[in-house]
Amino acid sequence: MPRESGPDDTRLGRTASLSLALFLFAALLMFPPLLKLFEGDGVLFGIPTLYLFLFGVWIIVIGAVYLIAERVARPRRRPN
Repeated sequence: MPRESGPDDTRLGRTASLSLALFLFAALLMFPPLLKLFEGDGVLFGIPTLYLFLFGVWIIVIGAVYLIAERVARPRRRPN
């Protein structure tokens, strides 16, 4: 007998889609042709721009993973 899908299944499906989209976006940002844009002698605040870009992307991805994880862990309110 097939199981009925409920609101939690939809929520997990959206979470999985967000996780996949985040992975693909992060992979695109780390793609070597894009990284070549930040190579060179460019320096900002004494730090090479390539390092700033990589760590900036890393921080943004970690923040997005945190938000996705919070969305999954947060209990859903049910109307009375």
